[in-house]
Amino acid sequence: MGIKNTLQVYSEIGRLKKVLLHKPGKEIENLTPDLMDRLLFDDIPYLKIARQEHDAFADIFRDNGTEVVYLEELAAEALVNNDIRNMFVDEFIREARIKSSRKKELIKEYLLNFSSNIEMINKMMEGIRKDEIKEYKKTSLADMIESNYPFIVDPMPNLYFTRDPFATIGSGISLNHMKTITRNRETLFSKYIFKYHEIFKGSEVPFWYDREEKSSIEGGDQLVLSDKVIAIGISERTEAAAIEKLAKKIFSVDESFEVVLALDIPKKRAFMHLDTVFTMVDYDKFTIHPEIEGPLTVYSIRKGKAPEELTIEKEMMELSDILKKYLELDDVTLIRCGAGNMIDAAREQWNDGSNTLAIAPGEVIVYSRNYVTNRLLEEHGIKLHIMPSSELSRGRGGPRCMSMPLYREMI
Repeated sequence: MGIKNTLQVYSEIGRLKKVLLHKPGKEIENLTPDLMDRLLFDDIPYLKIARQEHDAFADIFRDNGTEVVYLEELAAEALVNNDIRNMFVDEFIREARIKSSRKKELIKEYLLNFSSNIEMINKMMEGIRKDEIKEYKKTSLADMIESNYPFIVDPMPNLYFTRDPFATIGSGISLNHMKTITRNRETLFSKYIFKYHEIFKGSEVPFWYDREEKSSIEGGDQLVLSDKVIAIGISERTEAAAIEKLAKKIFSVDESFEVVLALDIPKKRAFMHLDTVFTMVDYDKFTIHPEIEGPLTVYSIRKGKAPEELTIEKEMMELSDILKKYLELDDVTLIRCGAGNMIDAAREQWNDGSNTLAIAPGEVIVYSRNYVTNRLLEEHGIKLHIMPSSELSRGRGGPRCMSMPLYREMI
């Protein structure tokens, strides 16, 4: 593919040639009912079945000509020498908020004793229980107060939603600052992949956003509608200030993009990200949740006359009018989750019926359980690749949430 063409995403629907996934691991089995709020889960998936479902997901890509790469493998391969490995472990421990010097030493020794990078990476992802560190003793006041908490380092069960920690936009990366401490640690793996992995090292991948920024932005809110238009949700997880910073950086480097549309969506769990209520499935077809069909507040952001200056215009428009205007379409088809039925839409929205992933124009991956929405997609001429979804869906994310495209053909 060539080092200069490692990353290319200028649409949501161009034929997908390379995608990043993370197969759920033992971090899922470190979820308990008491930890679900802290770790942003509403239920506990059954890992054995979740892994089988994820394998079926990956096979859909492979069967349709998409190369699949895995987050954990790329992260392990990025630690190319002992200096980088040590630096990564130190940064991981720091972000795990380990305060005791002795505890930091014990954890570092424990991690560096793994015989391979992939074993160490998997352990970091699954979390470290107190009973795994033989020399661990409760010697500080903080340790004693937290004596009933089972982990020294929390698990990262959200990692199989690879869409959020970073986003491929054009030929660059938005390395995101996540809303919660729980998930912001996930972006550390991406940082080292894009900085040190041989696939990307030397390719001068531009970064549109950096994880060290203070304002939050997440990949589920970042949609590349065309080579000219990016849509970003102002949501429960993405702040307006972050969108503005990202727009300035993109406009200063990538001359293709002309406008960033900031869509103000409801700030609630069921509408966590823009892609949970809106995805693109064909040139002029989109899945939506009925609640965002009415007038939306949208801010069109364009490059200003002076460097670092933006022109921002506030508009109140129907979603269909927004899409027609900015994608230069005569008409659009909005395919309503649950066929617009209040009960079906609410149920299938909860199971990410609007969160489809296009692998080519008019060809998408969907969850099997959203049969009402799936039937409607087929009636509109969309080719479906249906994946099993009883356990993966418990994490509140669909096929788009579970995948990060790295390379799409131009359309």
